[in-house]
Amino acid sequence: MSDFLDEIYFWYKKNKRDLPWRQTNDPYKIWLSEIILQQTRVAQGIDYYYRVTERFPSVKELAESDEDEVLKLWQGLGYYSRARNLHEASKCIQNKYSGIFPAEYEEIVKLKGVGNYTAAAVASIAFNLSYPVVDGNIYRFFSRYFGISTPIDSEKGKKQIYQIAAELIEGKNPGFHNQAMMEFGALQCVPKSPDCKNCPVLQHCFAAGNNQVELLPVKTKKVVLRERYFYYFLIEINESFFLEKRTQSDIWKNLYQFPLYESEKRMSENDLLQMDAPRFLKDCELIVKSISGEKKHLLSHRQIFARVIHVQLKNEACISGKFIQVNKKDIAKFAVPRLLDIFINELDFFQN
Repeated sequence: MSDFLDEIYFWYKKNKRDLPWRQTNDPYKIWLSEIILQQTRVAQGIDYYYRVTERFPSVKELAESDEDEVLKLWQGLGYYSRARNLHEASKCIQNKYSGIFPAEYEEIVKLKGVGNYTAAAVASIAFNLSYPVVDGNIYRFFSRYFGISTPIDSEKGKKQIYQIAAELIEGKNPGFHNQAMMEFGALQCVPKSPDCKNCPVLQHCFAAGNNQVELLPVKTKKVVLRERYFYYFLIEINESFFLEKRTQSDIWKNLYQFPLYESEKRMSENDLLQMDAPRFLKDCELIVKSISGEKKHLLSHRQIFARVIHVQLKNEACISGKFIQVNKKDIAKFAVPRLLDIFINELDFFQN
């Protein structure tokens, strides 16, 4: 295995990306980068990393902030539970560890939103502890190179890959080793049409030698997308409108939105014009000013189809619900889902 590792290390030194979190040993910033990069491409994550570290240069500033501000900084990045967990974990570090990031794997993995992968990354890169990082890139790379046909979404498959990773890291520089392995999977052993001809470990790769590059890794589970139909009501009165905060344990928890009516089926413009007013607009005298086109928004397990119905009221007293009235010039102060942000940027009401 020494030749295999030497080739990967040499490749990494030559090809690694110049990323801001690789210029520091600060565990807070390394942890932050790992949370941002969960379900996020590096190119998109860099801007958010700079944005968060500029506003919250240490755990203390993050812990003392308001969750709404954290969510606003996170807006557009998706998977907002990451931001909520990040905020909760920072308060734990501030209160339990006096603002000093825990230096033991067993303590890091207890932080809200931190699993084995993130804990191993922080422990190895920031504290030089020998814990292997196993992410999607590693599953793919090792499945192909070592010829592992056990499904990687099975417990048996995960254990097989982890055992190999643990053996490879033993006695090595763990931070450097883990980053080299992940980078190789991210840039060289990519999911579709990898550049095998220029792969430094091609000679002993099982998948390349057996024409199975496109067949490995194996997965057994298929994601079933649930369709949901959202109809937002932009309720206008004078120069203001209404927002509500999503508080249920559902997508976009604690983000703001226009009052929402969710339908079990898709509704046409004619359906919307003829429907009974949703409960929050019962007995209200209103004018329908416009109905937007439909937008589709993909999440990991959901497809959301959404439209905005812009209505004008004469008297806000008729509205029933836990809504807040906001002047339209203050919309930028509120963290909203990316889907709604796209609508807002297109609506004439907010451009005037």
